[in-house]
Amino acid sequence: MYNDKLHISGFSDEISSDFVTQLQAVRKLDMNYLSLRGIDGRNIGDYSLEEIQEKVLPKLNEYKVAVSSIGSPIGKIFITDDEGFTKQLDLLDRLCQISNLLDCKYIRIFSFYIPKGEEADQYHNKVISQISQFAAIAAKYNVTLLHENEKDIFGDIARRCNEMLVEVNSPYFKAIFDFANFVQCGEDTWNCYQLLKPHIEYIHIKDAVSTSQQNVVCGTGEGKIKTILADLIDKGYEGFLTLEPHLVLFDSLKDLELEAAEDIIKEDKGLTGEEAYALQFHALVDILQSIESEAK
Repeated sequence: MYNDKLHISGFSDEISSDFVTQLQAVRKLDMNYLSLRGIDGRNIGDYSLEEIQEKVLPKLNEYKVAVSSIGSPIGKIFITDDEGFTKQLDLLDRLCQISNLLDCKYIRIFSFYIPKGEEADQYHNKVISQISQFAAIAAKYNVTLLHENEKDIFGDIARRCNEMLVEVNSPYFKAIFDFANFVQCGEDTWNCYQLLKPHIEYIHIKDAVSTSQQNVVCGTGEGKIKTILADLIDKGYEGFLTLEPHLVLFDSLKDLELEAAEDIIKEDKGLTGEEAYALQFHALVDILQSIESEAK
C-alpha cells in the first residue's frame, strides 16, 4: 500500500477521549501504532507508572497496537515559570520511565511559551539551558525528545528551531516537522524543511492555510506535504508519519493551545472524531501511493 519503511501513527485522542474506542478505530484502519496523549479523558502526564502498567499497557497488548511516541506536555509552560520548569523535570523523568515500559523511543516536547508582547530571542540562552536539562534526563533512559514547532513557543519558526537543535547538540534531542504549524507561523515549509533536514526525526501530518489559519485535510493546504514527503522518501527517510488532523473539535484540544479551541478549528466539518481521523489517514495513503507511482 505504501513504503514499508514508513509507519503511519496518529494522535488517537482526536478520535475519542475513550481509550478503547481509540484502539478500535485505529485497528479498523489496520494501523499498528498510535501516539499516546489523551487516555480516558486524562493527559498522559497525569498517569503514574503503575497506572500505565495496570490500565493502559494491557489494552495496547489486547489490540496489538504499539506506541510511536508520547505526546507529552513537556515544555508547554511559560519560559518565565521557574517553578513549573522544576516540576517538569520530575514529570519528564516519569514519562521517560513510562516510555521505556511501553517500548517507545520518542517523547514529543515543546520549547516554552513566550510572554505576550515580548521578543522570543531574548530568552535564547534560558531556552537552550532548559532544553539541555531535558535532554540530559532523556539520555539516562535512552529516549529521544522530539521538538514540535508549535505556535507561540520559542521554537515556532525554523531559524529558532535550528538554533536549538545545533546548540543543544544532543543525540537525544531531535526535530518533529509539523507542516501546519509552520504555515500558521507564516513560514514557507519547503525553506523550513531545507534548513532542518539534518535534524528531522519524525513527521506530523497536519496541513493548514495561511489566510484563515485553519487546519485542512493533508495535501489540500499550503504545507507542501507531497513535495516534502517525496523528497524525504527519496533521501531514505524511515520512520513515523503521525496523523494530527485537527479537523474537528476534540476533548484534549483545550489543553493544547493558548487560544480558544474554536479559534483553532474554525469550522466543524460535520465529522465525528473517527471520521476525521480516517479522512486524514486515507488522504495520506493517497499521497504516498501517488509519490510511489511517480517514482517508478
